[in-house]
Amino acid sequence: MIFAKRAFLSTGWAENVRLKIEEGCLSEVSAGCAVEPDDVVVDTVLPALANLHSHSFQRAMAGMTEYRMAGKDSFWTWRDLMYRFAAHLTPEHIEAIAAFVFLEMQETGYASVGEFHYIHHQVGGEPYDDLGELSARICAAALTTGIGLTHLPVLYTYGGAGERPLEPGQYRFGNSVDRFTRLVERARVAAAHLPADCLVGIAPHSLRATSPDDLLAVLSAHPTGPVHIHIAEQPKEVRDIKAWLDARPVDWLLSNADVDTRWCLVHATHMTESETLAMAKSGAVAGLCPLTEANLGDGPFNGSTYLTAGGAFGVGSDSNVLISLAEELHMLEYSQRLRDIARNVMVVAEGSIGQTLYAGAARGGAQALGRGAGEIAVGQVADLVAIDSNDTALCALRTDQLFDGLVFAAKDRVVTDVWSAGRHAVKEGRHIARDKIVAAYRLAMTSLVASI
Repeated sequence: MIFAKRAFLSTGWAENVRLKIEEGCLSEVSAGCAVEPDDVVVDTVLPALANLHSHSFQRAMAGMTEYRMAGKDSFWTWRDLMYRFAAHLTPEHIEAIAAFVFLEMQETGYASVGEFHYIHHQVGGEPYDDLGELSARICAAALTTGIGLTHLPVLYTYGGAGERPLEPGQYRFGNSVDRFTRLVERARVAAAHLPADCLVGIAPHSLRATSPDDLLAVLSAHPTGPVHIHIAEQPKEVRDIKAWLDARPVDWLLSNADVDTRWCLVHATHMTESETLAMAKSGAVAGLCPLTEANLGDGPFNGSTYLTAGGAFGVGSDSNVLISLAEELHMLEYSQRLRDIARNVMVVAEGSIGQTLYAGAARGGAQALGRGAGEIAVGQVADLVAIDSNDTALCALRTDQLFDGLVFAAKDRVVTDVWSAGRHAVKEGRHIARDKIVAAYRLAMTSLVASI
């Protein structure tokens, strides 16, 4: 049992709350209780967020791409550097990096992750003896850390819009639809060793890396489960897709695929107002990655219009250049303020920006990952985070101001405990397997840097 001095339940704030977890889900939620001897006692409990979009391997190159070369630097020049880096990764590197990244996510308050996984093969594109070798490494990292995993193998068939051939840097990613279907099956075999809350979805990489026929074929072969796709991240991508398919990316996708609540459209940065409204109406989740989108110069999401239209959203750490739940949320709001020259943008009518961002991302992230989480209520997956309201960043705030303090004023140190489907992986601000995971990561990085 967990006893919290206060908790943010599906019905709002409550005090002296006891939570019972059975088989990974909340079986009892009671307020106005007294603490009992065997309770795990914490200060304030919130529904933990899902990190809905991650490329874990990119964490290992954080800080290596912030040097400006001659000419204009952009997402596309960053991508070339990323391809060269990815060519040196071994299965052992990928597992060690993923475990460290998942640990960092948990220590900052995430209980689950959507791993958008597109490195599948050996350098040069030759498959491993087990087609799902690298998916199995991601699953092993999830098992080590206890994080809730929605594994998203990526279909990546072409090198650019118009079915351009893969470039050498993309050979490790490439699959036909048939081979991709086999790879997903191997990923499901690997995921079968994980707790029951973990699952496998699919991720057509983007419209530019697939084709209309391939996209519809893979959707037909996988009629259920999460579907994630990069969409409209960069102006060049929008121009290329429009020149090829005679429609902007979001407009084309909504017109040609049955986009609904199982979809997560990642970035969706460059949309017209009509696309924004149509996407909100579809029920899909906008997968927003504000820190990466700022780092790569993608631009801000059309947040106010989308939120006013009732659109669902969640946040992800994407390139993992910096893993911080609170900083993703406040960067989302600050990007809107900088664009609009206004304050307190991401709320409909009036209310707390912090609560709107946090509660919305909790619900949307859970939806995107296919997890029955996002709220604290009986029957929900027990994805929970405890914070310390006595921390100097929060101690002067009323209960109804805690979300604003958490999002805009606090550091990650306020996170004391995290449960992923009831697995208590972070205690007193520290992952229970931190020493082992960090040692493996350091060893992997020594090997990796020596090979570059």
